[in-house]
Amino acid sequence: MKVLITDDEAQVRKGLLWKLDWEKEGFTVVGEASNGREALRLMEEKEPDIVLTDVRMPIMDGIALVKELASSYPKIRTIILSGYADFEYVRASMHEGVKRYLLKPVDPEELSSALKDIKDELIREKAEEYREERAKKLMEDQLADIREQYLLQLVRDEWAGLSISEEKLMYLGLETFCNQEVRFLSVEIRGSMSRSDLRALFLPFRMICRELAEERALSFVDASYPHMVHYISRIDDVNTLATDVQRAAKEFLGLESVIGLGKPVRGAMALKTGYESSILAWGQSSINIESQLIDDNKRENDPDFPDEAVKVLNAYIEQGNESLLQSFLTNLLERQSSVMDFTLTANRILLHLNLLAGKYDPKRAEVGEEVWKCQISIWEMTSYQEVIHQLTELSNRIMRMASKLKTPANGEEVVSQVKAYMDIHYATDMSLATLAGQFHINAAYLSELFKAQVGQNFTDYLISLRMKKAKELLVDTGLKVIDIAHICGFSSSGYFSTVFKKKFGVKPIDYRKGLDTQGGEEK
Repeated sequence: MKVLITDDEAQVRKGLLWKLDWEKEGFTVVGEASNGREALRLMEEKEPDIVLTDVRMPIMDGIALVKELASSYPKIRTIILSGYADFEYVRASMHEGVKRYLLKPVDPEELSSALKDIKDELIREKAEEYREERAKKLMEDQLADIREQYLLQLVRDEWAGLSISEEKLMYLGLETFCNQEVRFLSVEIRGSMSRSDLRALFLPFRMICRELAEERALSFVDASYPHMVHYISRIDDVNTLATDVQRAAKEFLGLESVIGLGKPVRGAMALKTGYESSILAWGQSSINIESQLIDDNKRENDPDFPDEAVKVLNAYIEQGNESLLQSFLTNLLERQSSVMDFTLTANRILLHLNLLAGKYDPKRAEVGEEVWKCQISIWEMTSYQEVIHQLTELSNRIMRMASKLKTPANGEEVVSQVKAYMDIHYATDMSLATLAGQFHINAAYLSELFKAQVGQNFTDYLISLRMKKAKELLVDTGLKVIDIAHICGFSSSGYFSTVFKKKFGVKPIDYRKGLDTQGGEEK
């Protein structure tokens, strides 16, 4: 703890220095001042925690100093030193931030006691500030994670059939971006290093991107695209955001960055289109290790890729018809009239296949590497046939994944995939019906399979997942119950409390109090 001594008599100041073994007591005298004005000049430079000051001083007396400190430095603790005759005068100033009043000549034990009391108080306050700051940071991180999951649902096919809760959009800070014109940015980092070294730099890059977002954008990641961070941004802030990201990547990490800038879109229903547009723009970049910015809004001609083509592609994969699938992909790609149209169409097919794979492999653990190989083939464009071959191989891989789920004897595989999806998306709006549609299976049949394999029905398992997370948050953080409710997927704290009490016999707030009385151990 740092102490500043203020007294107009040098002998008194020296006497105070001799009265205590300051270092042993845990204090450092960082400066001396002969009046209040001089003390104020030293405040910025010395940054003391405690000020000892006399009352009667020239230029600026102790009472005026105390008032100024209370106004400009409210966290500073003050001890007044004065004679008995000034007691009533000083007592009137106690509300201005004075913690103790000591009579001159100062008794060493009284001075030590006063300083110790203030030190203990400051330590408690700093511990509380740290706890609050930690809880706030954890809250921000938790909200950012759940916001990303919800946003990913909106920008992928995964949101289809789900109710878009206005309350949740507002709580997560997404309503602004769903109600005004926005653009997506897809940012990839590149460098002349191994993929493992580049991967090691992705976390600091992601943190930089999150900080750069500020209030103008939201950042998120998609497991389908390694080394990439995506933004949804207000349309007026797109260009400055892109410039800031590329500058920061180079300045702080020594990396180049490639940015795909999507076309403007408005409304939750159009977010998927905007996201695809930024991915397609990024897909048009060259494979060179250099910073690039590709604006999809500047592309005038878009090769014909009707919705019917998507339906046909889905149908062949669902049917498991490899020959028809290969013929369809070959015809669709070979009829493109230019290299640009070919690469755009190939990227659109790859984008759709990647989204489709997410239904059977939520973490993209099985297909991530193949998606990347396809992207490299499209970038290099050494051979049309190689691109077609890579896309066909990826399609066949997804086809085999889909067929596993449709095999009646393989109910374990179906439930395993559904559980994997639920483990990731437990905080989002979901129902058995939407999951059944997601995995192309009859809802009643999925319900039977799930109960047989897991031993719980769908609703009970989802509640168990959410309750497990809620207990973790109640144990480890100072988050409010309403915050935990939203983070765990409940639209209201009242319903969350009802479910929690039914599950564990106590309300969330009482559960937390019980942990406090037992040192954080679970009851």
